[in-house]
Amino acid sequence: MLPRRSFLKLGAVASFAAVPGVTARLVAADQPAFTPVAFAVIGDTHYFADKDDPSALQPASRATTAALIEQLNRLSGSELPAALGGGKVLPLSQVIHVGDIIDSGDKNGAVIAKMQATEWKEWQADYGLDGKDGRLKYPTYEIHGNHDGPHGKGLVLDGIIARNKQRKDLKAVSPNGLHYAWVVNGVHFINLGITVGRVKTVTRKRRYDPMDSLEFLVDYLAKHVGTSGAPVVISHHVDFARYALPVADEIVLKNEWDYADVQAFHDALKPYRIAGIFYGHTHVRAVFAWRGPKPDPVVAGKPLPTGIPTFNTDNAAHFGGPTQAFLYVEVHAEDILVRELATKDAWKTSAWTNLSWRLPHYIG
Repeated sequence: MLPRRSFLKLGAVASFAAVPGVTARLVAADQPAFTPVAFAVIGDTHYFADKDDPSALQPASRATTAALIEQLNRLSGSELPAALGGGKVLPLSQVIHVGDIIDSGDKNGAVIAKMQATEWKEWQADYGLDGKDGRLKYPTYEIHGNHDGPHGKGLVLDGIIARNKQRKDLKAVSPNGLHYAWVVNGVHFINLGITVGRVKTVTRKRRYDPMDSLEFLVDYLAKHVGTSGAPVVISHHVDFARYALPVADEIVLKNEWDYADVQAFHDALKPYRIAGIFYGHTHVRAVFAWRGPKPDPVVAGKPLPTGIPTFNTDNAAHFGGPTQAFLYVEVHAEDILVRELATKDAWKTSAWTNLSWRLPHYIG
């Protein structure tokens, strides 16, 4: 297993192998122009209620989460710096939240139950469902993380299942109602929860219950993507590079993601065009091209190797400090372009990170 510190260091080095600026793409005369799909990826908002007054959010949490909504609402049409190619942010089609929506969903107790209710209520009021019923101006598509419910149950998971019944644009929903997919301008988006798993032939217990997300992924790709060559974007919560290599049975439950499931996840993607994978959890940004369970060495200043474009987004509104960030994404016909907007003062001000990542789609 790759230690957390080593993995985060690897991700930071990979980020600096980015390609700045924007390059033009030619479209064949007999092919219709591909309309880029633009969206934001946020994670680890950790809505946190006040323990002394669980009916209200803790002040730092309320201030930071509210400021993030304001920042997202003014993102479309804002200017991009010349160092990142210039131009303006495209109109956002959606915001994807990659989990740890609330902070208290992994804990128990009478006060904790009240805190969970407040945290989930406030998050829903902020984000709404379709860009019309909350403070956020864009549709929101969320998944659960370990702070929302690590064992396949809880208020947030019940809430996501209920929200999926209200969404009018879904292409498919898993039998348990938790995982789901939708299509924007020909791009397939698949939300897969805390981790992707589990391999049925590997019967050992998992630390986090993946709630049959692997089965839903395999079924959806076969039925709805097939041999079309359509781009696919996948979101889940936990990082996988630290858990990709086999470990002894006596410590496998210490892993947040079973290595057999990581292997099966990669295998499931091989036949398809994958535009990108997005996740959170680590509270740092990392970018790399995923080539399979065995990690590749990354050399500073060298181009990223060919593989599945993979993006670990930083915490976006955590109450624990002022440093936050999220990703702005454009899916183009042949590649994906990602930039990061960051703050050092809890979204009172913000600035674009002086890096961009343009990676070709992985084509299996």
